[in-house]
Amino acid sequence: MTNRRKSTRVAAFLAGAWLVLGLAMEVVPAQAPTPSSPPPPSSAAAGTLPTTAVPFFAEWASSPHAEHAALAFTHWNSGGTIPTECAKCHSAPGFVDFLGADGTAPGVVDHPAPVGTVITCVACHNDKSVDLTSVTFPSGLNVAVPRGDAICMTCHQGLGSTEAVTKALAGMSDDAVNPKLEFIDAHYAAAGAILMGAQARVAYQYPGKTYVGRLGHVAPFTGCTSCHQLHTVAVKVEACAGCHKEVTDAASFHFIRVSKTDYDGSGDANEGIADEIGHMSDRLYAAMQTYAKTVAGKPVVFSAEVYPYFFVDTNGNGIADKDELRFPNRYKSWTPRLMEAAYNYLFLLKDPGAFAHNPIYTLQILYDSIADLGTKVPADLSKAKRP
Repeated sequence: MTNRRKSTRVAAFLAGAWLVLGLAMEVVPAQAPTPSSPPPPSSAAAGTLPTTAVPFFAEWASSPHAEHAALAFTHWNSGGTIPTECAKCHSAPGFVDFLGADGTAPGVVDHPAPVGTVITCVACHNDKSVDLTSVTFPSGLNVAVPRGDAICMTCHQGLGSTEAVTKALAGMSDDAVNPKLEFIDAHYAAAGAILMGAQARVAYQYPGKTYVGRLGHVAPFTGCTSCHQLHTVAVKVEACAGCHKEVTDAASFHFIRVSKTDYDGSGDANEGIADEIGHMSDRLYAAMQTYAKTVAGKPVVFSAEVYPYFFVDTNGNGIADKDELRFPNRYKSWTPRLMEAAYNYLFLLKDPGAFAHNPIYTLQILYDSIADLGTKVPADLSKAKRP
């Protein structure tokens, strides 16, 4: 891997450390907001506390949940409200509504949420959230999880599933271009779904293949907040370093490796598991580009920062040039086979901590996606090993 790609992945993980296992989705990390100076107690509104008296206020204020300017909270500003299908995870009122803590029926958002809100204390601290002991994923699978984890996973689960992809592509020939197909997006920061693996089925799982379930990490690091700070959601570096001696700071997490199996077939079984996964991800993207050009008949390029992420490579240079990253130039030569692979590629990429949340599941999905494209285009897996 080039130094540039490796540094990019490290940066992506650092960003992911702020994203994973909180409630806000697709929050772009920025400098932590500085809370405004609280009024003195004598001038506080009746029945309220000054911010200095709110437990863990400073920690929360430095978290992505408090990022008022983040896209996760501002995307709907021009419309005035956050629609019901988005409000659950992008506003405190929406999450409270979903839980039924506002007196409405639980499990559904009844009303749009006002813009200008973030994820505040009441979202996680109410008489309904403390009783959550299971999560229903977009696949329809309901999974029992410990208290606390359920709060995180209720939002960090994505929006797609094996079933959703299968339904969208039903009746289509695997390698026939369907110009009516739009990219199927699993949404972002689905750490909970990756952690649960086959128990959630939010990745596209290929028929006839077996996939692992929840990551079986050694105790006591078995829950979301055993690895992440409760209010800042930052990764607990010192706790990880207790066993993973290669960890010295957040930038060194990508060095972690337990298994000595050379999954990517590179000949290096000592590199961090994040790099093994990175190599397989690069191989999947290369196979997608080859397939798009030779089977779908239209070359494709990818940009992680620009929606809808996949665009026509108009000059055929294999690089996502700025003038190509326009919505009208979005990729529309999808075949079912290419769609399945692209869905998995973005789903895993949008959780930069996937290598920590469930590396085996991540590698299985990558391997099978490459192998499926490899039935039509060159995709050498002869030295790689499927976990």
